[in-house]
Amino acid sequence: QVHLVESGGGSVQAGGSLTLSCEVSGDTASSYCMGWFRQAPGKWREGVASIVLDNATTYYADAVKDRFTISQDNAKKTLYLRMDSLKPEDTAMYYCAAETSPATQALGVSWACRVGRIGDFPHWGQGTQVTVSS
Repeated sequence: QVHLVESGGGSVQAGGSLTLSCEVSGDTASSYCMGWFRQAPGKWREGVASIVLDNATTYYADAVKDRFTISQDNAKKTLYLRMDSLKPEDTAMYYCAAETSPATQALGVSWACRVGRIGDFPHWGQGTQVTVSS
């Protein structure tokens, strides 16, 4: 079992920056892909960014490309999401997620880790709220 704990959310004005952190514990060796998704009230989960842990290949949603950066610190077992140039439409609960399914991995890591699948990853944290005011 993988245990994820997010932190770093808060309230900022449009144009500001935040960095979210996700501490990973438990069966970390089973994770091959991690990512962030967000969910605003009344909306479905939206994949934001993902990273293949072995080679650090990253994927981004069009809405956040060139503004958000996903990264990992293997020594600290921590995943980050640096968010710059924040917009009011970025307001949401942000969740860290991990994919561990060998069956899904067998279908191809690039497919398994794509942004559109992040909300389907089997392991999530409790979320951290990001609020951007105009």
